Amino acid sequence: MDRFRRTLVDTHHIRTPKDSEVVMTELVLPNDTNQLGNLLGGRLMHWVDIAAALVAMRHSSKVCVTASVDEISFFEPIKLGHVVTLYARANRAFRTSIEVGVRVLRQDPLNSTEAHTSSAYLTFVAIDNYGKPIPIPALQPATDEDKRRYEEAAMRRQQRLHHRKSLQEFHQSTKKDS
Repeated sequence: MDRFRRTLVDTHHIRTPKDSEVVMTELVLPNDTNQLGNLLGGRLMHWVDIAAALVAMRHSSKVCVTASVDEISFFEPIKLGHVVTLYARANRAFRTSIEVGVRVLRQDPLNSTEAHTSSAYLTFVAIDNYGKPIPIPALQPATDEDKRRYEEAAMRRQQRLHHRKSLQEFHQSTKKDS
């Protein structure tokens, strides 16, 4: 019983990005590729979403759902036989949501080369048993890199909120005109 109680209290303490980071490794197999032998973009997005969701769940100790994908950039292709490593880390926690950044590296094991191939930013919301958003623990940046990512996450959030408001205003104005 004491261990259970400690776990409940533990979900409310402030956490650092390192506390919930995820490193996920995948091997690119034939079923993961297109006719050019490149990893399918959708397969990579699937892996990115899983890695980021694990970070959100580890941070919040709650079920988390993908609320948005702000950006995903593909810098170079990943080929059949390459090893893909996804580094996912919490950037900033808000009241019920958390932004997670994912950096994707590919390694060519035959040539011993490695390259940064993709980056993505996703937002997750913690939910209760009824699908309603619930509060999550705060995130405390620990390193200079964490602090930079923390501040950039706030800027991306402002952009998301501004974009949402602009779309709502646009839809309201088009309803009045019709």
